[in-house]
Amino acid sequence: MVNVKKVVDELEPYVPGRSIEEIANKYGIAPNKIIKMGSNENPLGPSGKALRSIEHYLSSISQYPEAYSKDLIKELASYAGTSPANLIVGGDGADEIIDVLGKTLIEPKDEFIVPIPSYMYYEFTLKIHGGIPVFAKWDIARNSLDVNSVIDSLSVRTKIIFLCTPNNPTGGLIDKKDIITVLNSTNALVVVDEAYFEFAGVNNVKLLEEHDNLLILRTFSKVLGLAGMRIGYAISNPYLIQYMNRVKPVFSLTKLSQITALATLQDKEYIEKSTEIGIKSREFLYKALSKFDTLNVLSSKSNFLLVDVRNTGMKSKLLTEELLKRGIIVRDCSSFRGLDDYWIRVSVGTLKEDQRFIEILEEIIG
Repeated sequence: MVNVKKVVDELEPYVPGRSIEEIANKYGIAPNKIIKMGSNENPLGPSGKALRSIEHYLSSISQYPEAYSKDLIKELASYAGTSPANLIVGGDGADEIIDVLGKTLIEPKDEFIVPIPSYMYYEFTLKIHGGIPVFAKWDIARNSLDVNSVIDSLSVRTKIIFLCTPNNPTGGLIDKKDIITVLNSTNALVVVDEAYFEFAGVNNVKLLEEHDNLLILRTFSKVLGLAGMRIGYAISNPYLIQYMNRVKPVFSLTKLSQITALATLQDKEYIEKSTEIGIKSREFLYKALSKFDTLNVLSSKSNFLLVDVRNTGMKSKLLTEELLKRGIIVRDCSSFRGLDDYWIRVSVGTLKEDQRFIEILEEIIG
């Protein structure tokens, strides 16, 4: 028997959202009758220009992709309001960028800080590289970062601090002054995860001008509608970017991923519509869910809502199971560090899907 690394042997597997195929097979529901509101995806689907670009370039998949995605990075620099030298693009969404940061910065026993609850893949990935997680606090009651808990968690071993804004799974924003406070308190890299920034209408790119220990993490999986193509990117200083490119797999971004990402960025109308519909859906769901006496819904600046269900008399596992039986996929958040067994996360859908979800929820909890 092969001996795996101790940290891998002890690692708790990452728990992804449930797929339509999985639920269709388990409950005997036709796939087209299932509404997926558990993975923070774009309910509109991909850009039409992206689909047409795939059709046009499909025969080119026998060729290697461009090594450094120069055309894509040029377009992305315009979209992000930065220079191509400040950008790195990777496959497997933003998760690959996190892995590249681990390869670039983390030595065994280095520490990284995560205010919890937050995106769990930070911990999952960097522990494999020998990093030790230190948990700061996200204030659930106020849905805001406890910045003092981050400062108090700093040590000489701190290499990376993760600040997710809007935060996943709570949807809350981190105040810019709190980000600056953290940046000014350490020489460690501060990773500001802006996977959902389009829905919030704010970003922190300007902070790069004065802070060389800042990296902004983003993805094509949300408003840009390409979750299945697995494209992520980061914005930071050219010094760090060049070292990250040394360790990033050269061809991690597939040829079709490059092509569809470029086509999507050029489809300004699609991006505007996706953002607008995501925000409208979020606000509809917030108002509708807030009318349930047994639910406590956190206000969100993302494309999802975190909901406390403890007053329904059901744990999140049972409630999500009841919804699954009826063809609705939401996220059971009991696996999130920092949350207990009474939270679900609901992603935006189309208005029709939102209304159907509310109707079914009324059937279950009254």
